[in-house]
Amino acid sequence: MPHKIAGNSNDHGSTRLVVGANGGIGLALVKAQLARPDVSKVIATHRMTADIEELNQLGEQHSGKLQLHQLDVTNEASLIAFGRFLSLQAAGIDLAIHTAGMLHDEDMAPEKSLAQCTSTNLMRLFELNSIGPLMVARALLPTQKRQHRFTFAALSAMVGSITDNRLGGWYGYRASKTALNQFIKTMAIEYRVKYPRAAIVAIHPGTTDTGLSRPFQKNVGDGKLYTPAQTAARLLDVLEVVNEKQSGQFLNWNGAIIPW
Repeated sequence: MPHKIAGNSNDHGSTRLVVGANGGIGLALVKAQLARPDVSKVIATHRMTADIEELNQLGEQHSGKLQLHQLDVTNEASLIAFGRFLSLQAAGIDLAIHTAGMLHDEDMAPEKSLAQCTSTNLMRLFELNSIGPLMVARALLPTQKRQHRFTFAALSAMVGSITDNRLGGWYGYRASKTALNQFIKTMAIEYRVKYPRAAIVAIHPGTTDTGLSRPFQKNVGDGKLYTPAQTAARLLDVLEVVNEKQSGQFLNWNGAIIPW
């Protein structure tokens, strides 16, 4: 049966982690969890160069409940320091959601053809979308206690499904999310004995009105574009009740399984 995250082992409320919390879905997840009385602490990570003005404002509004931590998921020293920081969280992390990733920036757009693929851009996408979440999990999982009930979720994308690929294009983003899905599945298999109450999952958030999707929203059907707040609420609805039997799955925002 699904279980609901009911707080840490000290019954002081649940401790949550959001990686990539300074904008879009990550920021909405921070806001949604800060508003919950059963959540005692939200740890929110951000890059050194990120705009964290809104996170700072939230910290002032929720004194002591929000803890900011600088993290570069591509930097080994930053990840080691993050692992040490997490080891100081005596009750462990009840729900960790990795939201950081990229589709495009000012120097790079999704490829429409093979001719547009470059090794430099492909490596950037894999570094951020695939390897980054894996390294965060490598920092987090050893800090958890064996019998602790917790969930590690990484935001994937429907376009990462090989079965669902009917349009082609977006080589790097598709493949990097497919690789992320494989990493999630492999971790779930490795840790199912060490952490028998853990759920390690990939989840598709749905098309959300953020900077990531904005250049491509003209192709989104009516009623299929969601606000960050809507997406955060739906993700939490699923992740609050996911259980160890679902570990290793690729889930849609409504809890349905997406084919690999």
